[in-house]
Amino acid sequence: MKGESTFSSEVSQGDRFEFGKNWQKFLSVLNDDRIKEAEDSLKKTLDYDNLKGKSFLDIGSGSGLFSLVARKLGANVYSFDYDPNSVNCTKELKRRYFKDDVNWTVTSGSILDQDFLKSLPKFDIVYSWGVLHHTGSMWQAIENALIPLSENGEIFIALYNDQGSTSRYWTRVKKLYNNGVLGRAAVLSVFIPRYVVLPFFKDLVLLTNPTKRYTEYKKHRGMSRFHDFLDWWGGLPFEVASIEEVFHYFAKKGFRLKEVRTVNGGSGCNEFVFKRN
Repeated sequence: MKGESTFSSEVSQGDRFEFGKNWQKFLSVLNDDRIKEAEDSLKKTLDYDNLKGKSFLDIGSGSGLFSLVARKLGANVYSFDYDPNSVNCTKELKRRYFKDDVNWTVTSGSILDQDFLKSLPKFDIVYSWGVLHHTGSMWQAIENALIPLSENGEIFIALYNDQGSTSRYWTRVKKLYNNGVLGRAAVLSVFIPRYVVLPFFKDLVLLTNPTKRYTEYKKHRGMSRFHDFLDWWGGLPFEVASIEEVFHYFAKKGFRLKEVRTVNGGSGCNEFVFKRN
């Protein structure tokens, strides 16, 4: 398994964004309303009212929000992440809401470590939202995510949409962001005015409450608009997949599509739920 020293080396070399530090800041704005939005989104996409009696594997648990939601819905939860700060975030949410709960395990781990995955039990639901494309080896990560999936299990993944040249442009932006202090400053100096300042003044001109963009963003899976901005601008490694590629891959593996939500050719993640035939 890749250790913390490897993670730190990747960060120092500009090959990896520190998602966990961004998630730590997100926890400062996490509240009951955001948790409820996340809970509703998970129930809707999986088409379950609750997860009682089910086992739930959260690959790349990040803030720990969806591990928390799965546990609140009654699942036995196993959470792991490669980023040590993300592991700490998930542990913090467990401490806040399910302290000493034996039905929620939080640990470090890499989706690219097959030995680690083979050591895990089988899970009814394997969940990985916006993670596998940040491993540096996306298709191998997708392949590995099937290792701990039970015979009749479901896998819920979200992957960045392939936009061709636009995706290649964003790859360059992300590399610049992670290329030291000056690169990060350059990206922020361009995109904060574009995505934060200009919309603010546009709302003022249109007599619209400028804070509404942020307060209502929580309806998107309980997320935070500004923290998602940082994730998007800096998120390395970065890979993408077309809807067709994902469909064909899982069809060949003997899965049927249970649910799909697409970004209609735009930026962001397409969501898929596949079930073994």
